[in-house]
Amino acid sequence: MKTYLRFIGGGIISIFVIGLFLLPTTDVSGRVGVGVGAGEINLTDGIKPGGIYELPNLRIFNTGDETTTYKMNVAFHQDYHQLRPGKSWFSFNPETFTLPPGESQEILVSMIVPVKAEQGEYFAFLESGPVASDAPGTSVGIAVATKLFFTMIPANIWQATLQRVSSFFATYAPWSWIGFGITIVIIVFVLFKKFFSFNIAMKKK
Repeated sequence: MKTYLRFIGGGIISIFVIGLFLLPTTDVSGRVGVGVGAGEINLTDGIKPGGIYELPNLRIFNTGDETTTYKMNVAFHQDYHQLRPGKSWFSFNPETFTLPPGESQEILVSMIVPVKAEQGEYFAFLESGPVASDAPGTSVGIAVATKLFFTMIPANIWQATLQRVSSFFATYAPWSWIGFGITIVIIVFVLFKKFFSFNIAMKKK
């Protein structure tokens, strides 16, 4: 199944979302479980330093038989030797949520890439698992994850900075442009006032 990743700030990046990875992981009592609706996300076009990206939404399922609170996380594995994106690059909405048995939650995922990010191949797990609970018999040592692959393409510091500015204005439009316009008006007003006052002082002499 082919779908698309929207890159904020311009352009379309094609991706592949592979499989329906709905893994019922439970403890010995069978009370707690979790599943995820996509096994792999592969960003087939390059990611640029300084960019702000919206990744495909994830869907998390409660495959157990009790109401459970889950938390999103970013994880890595020693068997994968690609570069590791920082956990701070990612944000999940919601990050923590509670599901009754058999219910699911759609998770919005965004990634903000640092301006000085290293170029190369990257890999991470977008992971979800139960939050620690005081309930007897509850195990929190279970989790499911979607594999994320992407390539950071080369960009100099000026290109990356321009990309970050462009992404910022696109992400927070129209308020970003309104704020920019107000700032320009204030600067012009201050400069005009200073120049106009100087001319008045010259005339008085």
